[in-house]
Amino acid sequence: MTFRTLDDAKDLAGKTALVRVDFNVPMEDGKVTDDTRLRVATPTIQRLRDAGAKVVLLAHFDRPKGQRVPSMSLRPVVEPLENVLGAPVRFADDCIGAPAVEAIRDLDAGDVLLLENVRFHAAEEANDPVFAQKLADLGDLYVDDAFSAAHRAHASTEGIAHHIPAYAGESMRRELDALDAALGQPQKPVVGIVGGSKVSTKLDLLKNLVGKLDKLAIGGGMANTFLYAQGVDIGGSLAEKDMADTARAIMAEAEALGCELLLPVDVVVATEVKPGAEARTVKTGAALSAADKIFDAGPETVVRLNAAMDASKTLIWNGPLGVFEVPPFDAATVAAAKHAAELAKAGKLIAVAGGGDTVAALNHAGVSDDMTFVSTAGGAFLEWMEGKALPGVEALRA
Repeated sequence: MTFRTLDDAKDLAGKTALVRVDFNVPMEDGKVTDDTRLRVATPTIQRLRDAGAKVVLLAHFDRPKGQRVPSMSLRPVVEPLENVLGAPVRFADDCIGAPAVEAIRDLDAGDVLLLENVRFHAAEEANDPVFAQKLADLGDLYVDDAFSAAHRAHASTEGIAHHIPAYAGESMRRELDALDAALGQPQKPVVGIVGGSKVSTKLDLLKNLVGKLDKLAIGGGMANTFLYAQGVDIGGSLAEKDMADTARAIMAEAEALGCELLLPVDVVVATEVKPGAEARTVKTGAALSAADKIFDAGPETVVRLNAAMDASKTLIWNGPLGVFEVPPFDAATVAAAKHAAELAKAGKLIAVAGGGDTVAALNHAGVSDDMTFVSTAGGAFLEWMEGKALPGVEALRA
């Protein structure tokens, strides 16, 4: 995967760098409650500051739908960003026009300026070329450091890159390198874990992965649909029974392409989801009552999955194996996550994971820092796994 990075940007002293960041941070009562995304942007901001550039940050917050919504202003981000950077951050009341132009004019080399929410303009999400040009006119170069927004063809994520030299920031570079190592040019064999509740939401993902992986483990509610499609009794479990034909087609395609599907060989069932619920482990295929519901994969399934990881060089993971938010139904996800992390820490496995539930599950297991790479990008990560071109990445190709 060849794309332009800051290594390709020369003589940045005195130049104005427009940096697209993801500052769509959790906020409560006008206060930032989690500064993770601010910290993720720091290496790029600092590298540009050290090179003597003026750093102008472009970002969106929430969904104002082209209206100026005071509660969706980025102004509350200024102080926590200053704390993270250990440097002053200025703020402009708009991302184009006089407020932006005048604020940039006042900057010295190494200064940082945050512009107001780009989504206050309807032209942002419409990827209006005139709006993209107005953004581009503010700077000398564009740096995209928001992989999480790369699946959107918006003015500040894609359009602007057609008007001034465009580069991947440090966070974007890390993300693209990790994704390339997982599916682009991976060390083989490659094993995948895909969980979650519905097959219907991950059809494109499954179809793409069976053509790229050596083994694919399916967990969560999705696994129930596959088991049902095989004629296995799933009791009253969550399943998309109308997707049975689709599940059988995916199984046939996987077999034809030489991808071994790993479905649960035992499951944990209970009559309700609540902490400490009475649960039992049964072999798949055992008779279940209508009140029995599958909420997790069983220990034998985990042993089999761990063995598959042991025999692989690369792991890509999206989605939990069970209802991990409610113990005891977190056991399979936690056990598999800990095993993956141990292998990654020992340098035996390149373990790349992503997607909202996945990040939460790995944090719950306490292993996020030991995985090779954990993407917090959500939709962009999923679309990349589906094999789709991401507009924000395509615009950076060398």
